[in-house]
Amino acid sequence: MATRRIVSMLNRDAGLPAHLRRTPEPVRREVPASLYPPIVASLTAKSKAASRRRVEEHYKLVHSAGNVTEKLKLITGLRKLKYVVYPQTFALNADRWYQHFTKTAYVSGLPGKIGLGVLDEQQLRQLRDLVCEALLQEYHYAKKGRTYLYRSQEVSAAPFLSSLVATVSSQCASFNPLLTQASLDRQPQVNFYWCRGETTVPRGKRKGRVDPVRFQIDDKPLVQIRIPQQLPEFVPLDYAVSEEVPVIDLEPSRLPLFRRQYENSVFIGSRIEDPCKFGHTQLHIVPDKFKRERLTKLNLADQTEVFLRANAIASLFAWTGAQAMYQGFWNQDDVTRPFASQGIISDGKYFSFFCYQLNTLALSADSDKNPSRKNICWGTQSAPLYESVEETDVKGFNDDVFKQLVQFFLNGSQ
Repeated sequence: MATRRIVSMLNRDAGLPAHLRRTPEPVRREVPASLYPPIVASLTAKSKAASRRRVEEHYKLVHSAGNVTEKLKLITGLRKLKYVVYPQTFALNADRWYQHFTKTAYVSGLPGKIGLGVLDEQQLRQLRDLVCEALLQEYHYAKKGRTYLYRSQEVSAAPFLSSLVATVSSQCASFNPLLTQASLDRQPQVNFYWCRGETTVPRGKRKGRVDPVRFQIDDKPLVQIRIPQQLPEFVPLDYAVSEEVPVIDLEPSRLPLFRRQYENSVFIGSRIEDPCKFGHTQLHIVPDKFKRERLTKLNLADQTEVFLRANAIASLFAWTGAQAMYQGFWNQDDVTRPFASQGIISDGKYFSFFCYQLNTLALSADSDKNPSRKNICWGTQSAPLYESVEETDVKGFNDDVFKQLVQFFLNGSQ
């Protein structure tokens, strides 16, 4: 009987539209919510799951920070032992180690033409006369006596380079609108803190624990120029260069580097509220102990360019990385646009030029997931600006080095 009733109902509704059929539709039942909270690892236990949860909770706090100041406080708040990276180091082959620490690929030469075709020959000649006048002022007209040991660079080279930057930047400001709004800092403090790789604690009560390897750069350039807007990128963000980043599996203490525990800092030379938040050009002066003749006598002539490359990679990475963090990026929230800056390293006579582009801040072990994205540093071999200063004449003035110097200050004029 039940079967006949069901068949008759189906036959009766066969010709009716869907909204008039009497065949009952299945009732959807909502799944009741769980009466118990999800099971998560403890925040105070010593297990690996608890350690992962503490890291995740810290990342959530940083992501939910209201502004950049709070975010930087959370990122740099944990003070533990870290390797202090000195930009100017005499360690052998330090440039390869610094490339590994910063995930930087070094490319010989500069990225195309920068600021060419803005000044004509007459304007270049006038600017060249001003540079020669500044050179004669420090090396001929000014009477300077003996200096303290290893401080002779402070007497002539440093004043000349400071005057050089002020002169060239002021003259190029009429052709580069960025320089009219720029801020020029003398001997500013630049700091950057980051993690790169992992290590196992060898001894003590935390023996066997896996910790990130922490690094800190404390730099002090002679002069730097900050601008209110970014320099144009040298290459696209995901541009692939053929040069590889060296991989060094040894502990940083083999370089050698030493660990210290003090305040972590991320600083570009100004506060976050300063409108000039982006870098244009840094100028570094080499120390007195950096003598080319001394390195040649020690059979270390090949380390001359290594010293300059290491200085450029460490200094420009710290400065450009701090600029990116001032914009809210960090290792768990990687950059979405490249950050560019320029660097000049000199002893008053020889000049080296470097361009740096920051393409990634994801350097920690848990965030470095894209091996194709790497930071890039372009650089030139050091070359003399002049041969000698005799009485009131500058002998052997190098126009190529001078033009490259002017091009750096004209960058960003388009």
